[in-house]
Amino acid sequence: MTAFEDAADLREAAMGREVSVETMLKREQKVRRDFWGKLKRVAGHVPFVEDLVAAYYCAMDPATPMRVRGMLLAALAYFIMPFDLVPDIVAGLGFADDMALLTAVIGLVSANITPVHRAAAARALDKELPDVGASAHG
Repeated sequence: MTAFEDAADLREAAMGREVSVETMLKREQKVRRDFWGKLKRVAGHVPFVEDLVAAYYCAMDPATPMRVRGMLLAALAYFIMPFDLVPDIVAGLGFADDMALLTAVIGLVSANITPVHRAAAARALDKELPDVGASAHG
């Protein structure tokens, strides 16, 4: 399978096409193995890093519905790919396709990305945690 075909397959899966459990487990292994390394290399160039990391924690959460996990894993695998529709090394445009796909998928599954996932992302990114308690009482 060519990189272009693989990218197209990942986009379709990210938008909700059914995939086998075996395929999903392979994607999960790849994302677990490669996500943090890719993120460290490109974090300064990715404007959606907080959502990306929250999506990672949601995808790895066994309490997340299987279909949502599959969509997020496909989108994260697309982000990890070194060659996608717009290579990440293209200045100014490299993450445009990644951002569009991840924004669409996160929008579709946002109800499943919990404050716990966002707090884990904030800790991972060494950021101040949001004041979840204030909004609950406010």
